[in-house]
Amino acid sequence: MNRVFRIIGGTLLAALAVYLIWRFSNIVSYIFISVILSLIGRPMVRRFNKIRIGKIHIPNGISAFLALLVILLIVFTFIGIFVPLIAGQANVISEIDFTLLGHSVQKPIDEAELFMKKYKLLSENETIRQIMATQLEEILNFASFSDTLTSIVGVTGSIFIATFSIIFLTYFFMKDAYLLDEMVDNVTPANYQHEVNNVLIHSKRLLSRYFVGLMIELTTMITLLSTGLTIFGVKNALLIGFFGGLMNVIPYLGPVIGAAVGVLLAVFSILSAGMYSEVFSLVFIVLGVFAGSNLIDNIVLQPLIYSNSIKAHPVEIFLVILIAGSMAGIPGMILAIPSYTVLRVIAKEFLSQFKVVQKLTKNI
Repeated sequence: MNRVFRIIGGTLLAALAVYLIWRFSNIVSYIFISVILSLIGRPMVRRFNKIRIGKIHIPNGISAFLALLVILLIVFTFIGIFVPLIAGQANVISEIDFTLLGHSVQKPIDEAELFMKKYKLLSENETIRQIMATQLEEILNFASFSDTLTSIVGVTGSIFIATFSIIFLTYFFMKDAYLLDEMVDNVTPANYQHEVNNVLIHSKRLLSRYFVGLMIELTTMITLLSTGLTIFGVKNALLIGFFGGLMNVIPYLGPVIGAAVGVLLAVFSILSAGMYSEVFSLVFIVLGVFAGSNLIDNIVLQPLIYSNSIKAHPVEIFLVILIAGSMAGIPGMILAIPSYTVLRVIAKEFLSQFKVVQKLTKNI
């Protein structure tokens, strides 16, 4: 009977926890982002702590403050560089002469249309021109910044609260390295205190290495894409490179999204200059740069980050990402590796008697 009550009580507590997480999802997201930033910033805090001024060490609070300043400097630098580029791109799109564009690509479109109708890829009543017009209208509506700016003004208060909350929490998570541990300890039964402490220690170590490695990967990809596109004279190379590199945060699917958006941005830029005949060659250049950069990412960067930082086999990671993507889409793919890392650490502490767990966790 006691066991039944414990099961019912545990189920009710779990349901209550899920409800509270859903009800206060914005606060949970602030904590989640702050934990990630603190994991990235903790190595900087440790480095600042080692600095001596004579015989005086830099206090931990000042080290955390300096690390937070570095993170904020990086964030605001990116904002200062890329927001004007995005605004400029909106102006470029508005200057495209779509009438002239239609005349310049009429012949290849007619040929493609005959081919597609011949092989039943288009119905007799459909035309590529109609499909393209519909898609361009949707893109241009998306690219219109007037509604977006109005929405931003409406949520300024929420953005301020979110930004302040994340900065505040990140500072104290970096300053007090064991603050998160104490929060977890307070809700952990005494019988499992040792195992939970081990989970926290190993999880923070692996996740810190993963997120630092991920930042290195994103920075490297942004550099490779921007440099490659600049060499070939592609306009807005920095903006395309930034977006394409940033999309690598989504495993496997991200590079495809980045390349597709990169092609659109490059084509819009060349169309605004009236260089309609060079569209197809530009598409091949952009796709080639993305393909070359992602080849370097797949061969060099990802094995170092995914395999070495979280101690998991690439096939293992691939399957985990596929499963997470099928369950929760793109958010699931983004969170797959961090979540799997924590689950492996938990399994090693609580389920080490199983052979499959021993095999999956032998390197951590």
